[in-house]
Formats: sequence, structure tokens, C-alpha cells
Amino acid sequence: MSASFAYIYHYSVPFQEPITVKGHKLSQRKGLVLALQSENGEHRAYGEIAPLPGLHKESLEAAERQIVETLAMQGGHKKTLVTEGLFPSVRLGLEMAVLNLEALNSGICPFTPAGAQPLPRVPLNALLFGSPTKVMQRAEEYIERGYRTFKLKLTTELRAEAAESITRLHGKYGNSITLRLDANQSMALDDAVHFANSLPKGSVSYIEEPLQQPRDIGEFHARTGVRSALDETLWQNPALLHTIPNRALGALVLKPNCLGGIAAVLNLARHAAENRLETVFSSAFESGISIGFYARMAAATADSPAPCGLDTYRYLQDNLLDSPVEAPNGELDSDTLYPEAHQVNLKNLTLSSVWTL
Repeated sequence: MSASFAYIYHYSVPFQEPITVKGHKLSQRKGLVLALQSENGEHRAYGEIAPLPGLHKESLEAAERQIVETLAMQGGHKKTLVTEGLFPSVRLGLEMAVLNLEALNSGICPFTPAGAQPLPRVPLNALLFGSPTKVMQRAEEYIERGYRTFKLKLTTELRAEAAESITRLHGKYGNSITLRLDANQSMALDDAVHFANSLPKGSVSYIEEPLQQPRDIGEFHARTGVRSALDETLWQNPALLHTIPNRALGALVLKPNCLGGIAAVLNLARHAAENRLETVFSSAFESGISIGFYARMAAATADSPAPCGLDTYRYLQDNLLDSPVEAPNGELDSDTLYPEAHQVNLKNLTLSSVWTL
């Protein structure tokens, strides 16, 4: 690791409106920013360590203790950085900072393909929630901005509302838009089958994590014809990926800060491409630092990236960058966004500690 100093910062950014993640109601997004300074002092690169309550097993406090211990062991030794055994959020944030520093030192952006051609733009899916009337209003607003893919959160308590929203969206827009659902492993098999069979035929592209028992996804598909996408399963029980019939799957949803390192993310993206599944990069409500990095990964791992779940930055009141993240026509331009993600506004961060490496 060619860095001379490391800085750990805290941030706390209010959500535009409170969100609920698996029973955890959150009004603020809290996390850490790791900054690495190059040995010549010319560059400073950033990585984000941001476990999300309700999603990650590790707490923010535990993540900070671990990155502090890792930097303390690194200090003064100049050894190859060891990331095995770290929490997923810590490993991803550390590897992000290291890769970003290497890019700044070399002048070559990470994941640059041979020939250094501009990467394709990354389309986004827009997150929809609320009453059917609110869903329709939000969908219309997003369509005016250029979005054509939408993801609707599905909970046990609000299945009837979700079914009505899907029926209304499909009735109004038909196949001019793509609908995805996210059930967060909330349904028993019979309930999921009943729900899926109640929807207009062909109205949804897939249901993300429909079942409490993901091993039954093959049977769910056989009884409904509706494909599933894997998200939590990819880190909770990764071996299931190789036992679920490929025909039952439509996509792999990749949350890098849950998957335990950049290599693991790229391996899953490769698996998806080889099996003709969509690769959908997704953010856990992280800042612009991570959004720029994930957009770069998404653009580099597919000639025509699938619409990604990186629109979550809209739900934060600040993205920690000097410039706002923008998605004209519902797309991210990673060639522009990635450099902007290095321009971090330190006024929005609180310095916690400094380490000599």
C-alpha cells in the first residue's frame, strides 16, 4: 500500500425522509470515510465504510475498531495489505481507498478496459414506495426524467397495495417500462405463489429475494413462471447460487459493501454474464464516494449495463462531494462521475484519527 498517512472521518447525513430497513427506522445515514495520502503527498484517495443497520451484521462501532486495528498493524511495516477476515463493509471500503489511490498515482482509472475506450453509461432503476397513488405520481416524475426501470419494495403488510400499484403501472405504461419487485425474503412459498399469480401476466421482470427460504426459488418459478433475483442470499448462503435452477433466476443484485471485497463482486458479475443473468449493482444508501466507484464497476463489467440500484443517493440530503451526483436521462456517466467522487467536501466530515503508515 503506497500511502504515508491514513485518516478516518465520521459522517452523519440526514435522509430526505426516514427509511425502514428490516424493522430499523433510520433518519440519518452514518458511516466512515477512510482517506489514504500518497507517499509524495500529491494525492488523497477515499473509501467508504458504511454498514447499514438491519442489513449488516457489523455495527459502525465494530467496523471502526476493525479498521483502526488494521491500520495499526500496517503502520511502519509497508507490508502487503491483508484484507482477509475483515467485515464486508470494512474490506470493501479499504480496498476502494487503495484502488483509488493506485488510480491517482498511475493516472489510470480502475477497471479500464483495453484500448481505454469510454465506458458505457449506466442506466438506473428508480425506487418506488408508498400508496398506489404516490407510486403513480413518483413514477410519472421519474419517467419525465428519463427513467424506464422501476423497483417497488414489497412487504408482507403491504402486499395488497403493491399488487394494486403494479396493476396500475402496467395498465398505464405496459411494456414501455420495466418493473422489478423487492420482497427482502419476506414471504412463505405459498404466499409468494399466490401473490405472483395475482399479478397481470408479464408485468414484472423479476422479484428480488421473494422467499423466506431461498432454496425454494426453483419451485416458486415452476408454479408461477416468475423469475427471482438474488441479493441477500449471495452473502448469507452463497452456495445456494449453484443449486437454484438457472432458468428460475433473472439477475444477481450486487451490493459491494455486503459481499466481502472487490474480487468477490467481480467474480459474481462474471458468473452472471456467463449464465446470461443481469448484473445489477446496488448501493446500501451510501454517499457519492461509493456511487462513483460502483458506477465505474458496473460500466466496466458489461457492454450494456443493466439498470442499477444506484439511485439511492437521492434519499440523502448530502452526498459528501463538492459536486452533486447527477443522472441526466436516468443514467450515470462513470467517466465523469468517478473523478468527481474523489472531490470530497471535508467540511461535512469529522476527523476521528490519523495514522502513519
